Amino acid sequence: MAERGDESLVHTLKKVAAVLKQSEIPFALGGSFAVYAHGGHSSEHDVDFLIREADVERSLEALVAAGFVAERPPEDWLVKVFDEGRMVDLIHRPIETPVTEETFADTVIRPVDAIHMPVLSATQLMVHKLLSFSQHYCDFARGLPLARSLREQIDWERVRKETQHSPYAEAFLVLLDRLEVVPTAGTQAGEGTS
Repeated sequence: MAERGDESLVHTLKKVAAVLKQSEIPFALGGSFAVYAHGGHSSEHDVDFLIREADVERSLEALVAAGFVAERPPEDWLVKVFDEGRMVDLIHRPIETPVTEETFADTVIRPVDAIHMPVLSATQLMVHKLLSFSQHYCDFARGLPLARSLREQIDWERVRKETQHSPYAEAFLVLLDRLEVVPTAGTQAGEGTS
């Protein structure tokens, strides 16, 4: 993030990653800090980790033992931990899709403030963002910085394929084309804007 936000939130992110690593619990960094880890811009200030549903209890036990406070919100796709009031989401079913070994295979090891950790690929981050748009939430302004700052790292054909069922994603991709952020579907590399 250009304005990376609260340094104490970065410290909390590092603490969670260290506990999960030491406990040998597979995870991937997602959300705004994943965008930051890829060198992109994000204006959100939250920490999201993806874990498998089978690892939820073990993750909570390890983090509580390390001094975090656990919370089980009514939403059934995540749990939360708090570090002196700073919230971290542990998501096991983003965009109504379970976290699997394939999720972890779609990561890149990146340093986040000197700790190397698996980070969701830029393509998967874009897919997640587009599939989060719905009739109840459709804030394209939150997706534009991600698309613009990571566009060269994103496999746009894969994004189109994996989001083709969503009219909201389709509308966002048309907007990106009209803004000349990415080439239209079927355009060869070197043609149009990259």
